[in-house]
Amino acid sequence: MLCAVEKANTQAPATSAVRHVSVTADEAGQRIDNFLARELKGLPRTRLYRLLRKGEVRVNRGRVPPSFRLTAGDTVRIPPVHMADDSSTPARVPGGLLDQLNAAILHEDDRLLVLNKPAGLAVHGGSGLRFGLIEALRQLRTDCDFLELVHRLDRDTSGCLLIAKKRSELRRLHALLRGNVVEKRYLTLLAGVLPRGPLPVEAALDRSGKKLGGQVQVSSGGKASRSVFRRLEVFRHANCTLAEVRIETGRTHQIRVHAAHLGHPVIGDVQYGDAERNREFRGLGQKRLFLHAAELRYHDPDSAEWTGFQAALTPDLERILDRLRNPSTAGTARYDMERKQR
Repeated sequence: MLCAVEKANTQAPATSAVRHVSVTADEAGQRIDNFLARELKGLPRTRLYRLLRKGEVRVNRGRVPPSFRLTAGDTVRIPPVHMADDSSTPARVPGGLLDQLNAAILHEDDRLLVLNKPAGLAVHGGSGLRFGLIEALRQLRTDCDFLELVHRLDRDTSGCLLIAKKRSELRRLHALLRGNVVEKRYLTLLAGVLPRGPLPVEAALDRSGKKLGGQVQVSSGGKASRSVFRRLEVFRHANCTLAEVRIETGRTHQIRVHAAHLGHPVIGDVQYGDAERNREFRGLGQKRLFLHAAELRYHDPDSAEWTGFQAALTPDLERILDRLRNPSTAGTARYDMERKQR
């Protein structure tokens, strides 16, 4: 049964004394930042991360990073937090965005919600954003007691995103993700012409620079990462390739960095891409990163069957492909164009 659209905001509580909260078995496995977001409703993520960074929040008397996962019996120290008037109530999400998200739902049952995430929307608030996708969904589904991201997509990436509606489902899907049994397939437009056949990239990635506002980098000291690129369609007149990417790890900016490492950056990528190629494609109407999470599937141990979800390419990206396939419709001279299917 679908939950009702929110009718009113809920006042976020202010805390005036240190609290020591014991983690229950049902709460085990979740990240400390998500745990705090529920304990301190309405607190901006920027302040939440500051509490962790300064060591004001502790788990079993020790400092922990935002990615730390809790276990049953852990004791979380939560300091006094005084809510400012402008942040004591969750930011009101525009009705148009709520309607857009409602229309983007691909699947929903009592345990799981699957969304075709719009590009340009961060998965959660923080870093100057008053709300993100998860906060918007909580306003859209106010009678759902639990809504948490199973995984993440970059702000400018569209496509399949899983949101758990029960903690047991979140733990189950996280276990599948850690076991590398979840298959993720992306579609992307790359600069240059990729060779035929699968093109694996196993460059290790280091995100330490990103913490300082820099970029994720290929580094021998980074975390093992694997992406497999395969060309689907070649547009020689525009010197670019529509490609499929299957990732076997889920590192930050993995596809974008691996594509740039290959010498075939993602079109529209302002951080790792080719500025000149991006300017050329803006002339075709390309306004954002051409990267879309097209499919996600996993072998469900409960049913012994494959469960999968697909998200159609968004209209703005489809328009770019139409213009590449039919250059005359984009107001340019017709070129010889080779179209290759895998």
